[in-house]
Order: sequence, then C-alpha cells, then structure tokens
Amino acid sequence: MEFWRAILKFLDAKMETPAPYGWFHLLFFALSIAAAVLLCLTHQKRDEKGVARIVFGVAVAVTLLEIYKQINYSFSYSEGIQFDFQWYAFPFQFCSLPMYIGLLTGIFRKGRVHHALCAFLATYAVFAGACVMLYPVQVFIPTIGINIQTMICHGSMITVGVYLLYSGYVKLEHKTILRALPVFAAGVGCAMLMNEIAYVTGLLEEHSFNMFYISPHCEPSLPVYSIVQGIVPYPFCLILYVAAFSLAAYLVLLAAMGIRRIAKQISLQRRAK
Repeated sequence: MEFWRAILKFLDAKMETPAPYGWFHLLFFALSIAAAVLLCLTHQKRDEKGVARIVFGVAVAVTLLEIYKQINYSFSYSEGIQFDFQWYAFPFQFCSLPMYIGLLTGIFRKGRVHHALCAFLATYAVFAGACVMLYPVQVFIPTIGINIQTMICHGSMITVGVYLLYSGYVKLEHKTILRALPVFAAGVGCAMLMNEIAYVTGLLEEHSFNMFYISPHCEPSLPVYSIVQGIVPYPFCLILYVAAFSLAAYLVLLAAMGIRRIAKQISLQRRAK
C-alpha cells in the first residue's frame, strides 16, 4: 500500500501554476514547433508507411499520458488510497478527439477512412491545438505532470498536423476539408450521445459532464458559443458549432495552401536567377 501511495504522490508532484507565455508555456510551444520542423526536414526519407507509423506512435504516447492524467485525477492518497472518478475530466472533449483518431489510423491503415482520419488531424486538430497553445489560460494547474501532459498533447496536434500537410500525406486541396468534416461530425454525434446518456441516467445530478461543451443540460461555458447557446435554439446552436469549427479548420487548410504557393514562387524566382 505504501509503495502505491508513494507512486501516486510522485505523479502528483506540485509546481507553481505556469503563467500563459511564461517560460514553461513558451518552452513547450517552441518544442512543438521544433518537432514539426524536424519531421518536415526529414520527411523525404520516409515512405507512406513511415508517416503513418509516426502518426500512430504519437497517438499511443498521448494515450499513455491521458491514462496518467486519469489516474492522477481519480486517485487520492491523503488517507490511504481512495478512488473517485472525475466525470468532468472524462477524456472525450474536442481536444481529446485527435488521440482517438490517431489510434484509428493504425486500425484503418489504407483507403478512404484512413485518409479522412488524417485529413481531420491536419485541419481540425491543428486548429484545436493552436487554440490552446496560443491561449492556455484554463489548462494549467499546480501539478507538474498534468501541465506537461497538456502541453505535449496539444502541442502534438500542431506537430502532427503540420507534418501531414508538409509531407503531402494529406493533400493540399479544397476537397481535404470535405474528407475531414464527417470525422468531426461523428465526434460531435458521439459527444451528443454521451451528454444525453449522462442526463437520462442522472449522472448530472451529482457530477459535471459536458462533452465538447455542447450539452443543453449544462450551463454554457465555451467562450463565444456560450453566448450563442443562451440565445439560439439548441438545434441551430449545433449547426453553428459545426459550421464555426469547420470554417476554422478550413482556414488552416487555406493557410497551408497559401504557404505552399508562396514557397513555390520563391523557388521559381531563385531558379530564374
């Protein structure tokens, strides 16, 4: 018992809560960008199987970190070892979805489903990761391991997405967003189903459970969307939610297409000289 208590105490090591754009935040932001650059510089040496292995490998690493997070949140050791699952931290938020999608790429290794999953990772996931890495106000807590976990998980969304786009594994064309949209819609559908189950079973009477922050049975808390949810009927809220996130993901794709176009022009100008 003392051994496991020591392990739990180690996993719960404390630190001063990092400040946005402090050294801790900037360090992991820089590491995620550096990892993306390193992968992009070496992509020519990797075939399609190599790219797929990297995507799946990152998903496995993120999954292990998520397991650590759930252990840390659920177990306490002040008086023996006690278990109390924290339903508010159930791992199925928008930023958790890339973890599952990455794992699925290892199951669906070829074909339309595989490419749709990768298209999601290169668009929606990049947007989700960038939102947190640029504005991490609500993700930091006084626990070292959890802060490392959240930075790696969100930073890896940018790293993997940029790598998929730069390597050409995900095509830089407008149709890519149409391939990714059904994956996101499926995620939203699963979140809606979980939220309804939580309501019907009475889970919400004692616990907070709001996957994707779109439950009509919980107090709105998602920035901007919470304002809309208080004014617009729920079905239209969902339409706006999907449309807004899809537009943001499409802008990520357009930005990548624009960067490629600029890079080609610079290359042509250099050759002309």
